[in-house]
Amino acid sequence: VETSILSSTCTMLARLFTLALALGAALAFQPAARPMRAAVRMSAAKDTAAATAAAALVLAGAAPAFAAGDIGNGATVFSANCAACHAGGNNVIQAEKTLRKDALVSYLSGGFKEESIVYQVTNGKNAMPAFGGRLSDEEIDDVASYVYDQANGAKWD
Repeated sequence: VETSILSSTCTMLARLFTLALALGAALAFQPAARPMRAAVRMSAAKDTAAATAAAALVLAGAAPAFAAGDIGNGATVFSANCAACHAGGNNVIQAEKTLRKDALVSYLSGGFKEESIVYQVTNGKNAMPAFGGRLSDEEIDDVASYVYDQANGAKWD
């Protein structure tokens, strides 16, 4: 009987310890209090003007510019903040959601472009936490440029 009580006590302590570790890990991913990027609202007149300007750029052979980040700094930010789950462009939480181009094309909201990566890093999605409260806008732009460059050039691994 004493062995049974000891065994159940050890099992209960092991479960409590596991729960404490899981809770500690979850708390580590809580973003710091920092305002998120606000959504931009435009009036109908501004929407029309913006659409006209974009169409003119496309017809003229130019694409609207996105302020690309620093890929070298992005690699450093990635190593410090992303590699624990995404080493080598993989995903240890959801194996099918890698950072390879074909996977990003299929699940990235907004399509395969740096702006979409910036949005997901800033706001998080599903199991991925939001980094908008932990990383500066510049760091997020840099890591998005790095991820885009790695995926677009098939450089992961």
